[in-house]
Amino acid sequence: MSTVIACPARMFRAAPFLGFAGFGAFWGVWGASLPLLRAQAGVSDAHFGVALLLVAAGALPAMLLTGRLVDALGLRVAGALLALLGVMGVVLSFASVSYAALCVGVLAVGASSGAADVAINTLAATAEKRTGRPVVARSHAAFSATVAVSSLGAGALTAMTDSLPAAFAAAAVVVVALGLAVIAATKQDAVAPGSRDAPTHAGRASWRVALLVIGAIGALAFASENAYQTWAAVLLTDAFTASPALAAVAPAAFATTAALARLATATITLRSPIATLVVASMIATAGGVLTAFASTLPLALVGIVAAAVGTSALFPTLLSYGLRPVPDASRGRATSTISTVAYLGYLAGPAYFGLLADATGVQKAFLGIAALTAGLLATIPALSALKRAGAVRSLDETPHSIRT
Repeated sequence: MSTVIACPARMFRAAPFLGFAGFGAFWGVWGASLPLLRAQAGVSDAHFGVALLLVAAGALPAMLLTGRLVDALGLRVAGALLALLGVMGVVLSFASVSYAALCVGVLAVGASSGAADVAINTLAATAEKRTGRPVVARSHAAFSATVAVSSLGAGALTAMTDSLPAAFAAAAVVVVALGLAVIAATKQDAVAPGSRDAPTHAGRASWRVALLVIGAIGALAFASENAYQTWAAVLLTDAFTASPALAAVAPAAFATTAALARLATATITLRSPIATLVVASMIATAGGVLTAFASTLPLALVGIVAAAVGTSALFPTLLSYGLRPVPDASRGRATSTISTVAYLGYLAGPAYFGLLADATGVQKAFLGIAALTAGLLATIPALSALKRAGAVRSLDETPHSIRT
């Protein structure tokens, strides 16, 4: 075991949920404030779309580097990076008065977000290993729930003030406060350098291959989940001529279902990760097929909700499964590897769907998303193969005591 200076147990157990709640608070406000951001910068839809791609351009290198930072400085880094994300939102809200300033601001937000993402996932995986509780899945549920709540709150605030800085300032108050709470909960937590748990040189290559494989499978999960979140409202508008208000029900139903499903299945994802991945992939695939062939709007919503149940369990289960055997001293780097590779799927999902929609129409394009989750189902045996080959130690191992 690593030499660990443990912070008070109750505070430490709360830290991942505080971190993910802060992350969700920021991204809920972000989604609700994009129209104001575009108007303040005075740019066209095309230029705005290009600027938003810089979120990914900033996030990817930050995700690659943050793991080493967490391993070197400890888990308190998660709180600091979360607070930085809140501050960057405020900076963007004041600075984005031109296209160049908008691009620089979005790039900074992306970098802060990618770094915070890796750090809070490392924190959640560490808490899960130490406590034996299903922390990763429940933390992701907290993120989904907070996104839904904060987006509604930001919408109400912008309706009253019509002020972009006011929306991001409100987000910053929440995000920075939660970031400071994470720092307080983890400030005494440190991993001694040179831990005996670190992977040996001989086993390092196969260990990295295992993480890359898990990340690649996670990319399929992210691509599927993001495609539904991005295109569900478009489906109701194009295929069923729904009003904007009614079309907004689709992404809201998806996010709410994802949060509830993650809470409901958290314990079983920790106890039976492979079975969870199999069942979740099957449900997600069935939801995609139903969505693609639904003849009525209610039936399409049933398909979207089913897909939310399935896709919501995939990445948290993969992350928990992949990081469980990783020693404390290396968990940040392992999280960086899995998350960065998986994030490529998050970026590619909407574009992949867009190409399919252009060729077949929006509704039939959901068959392509069903194909992704069916493909994920086919890759699950690779996880067992990695364990049999010795690439990952004790990958199926479950903590002796799993408390709900």
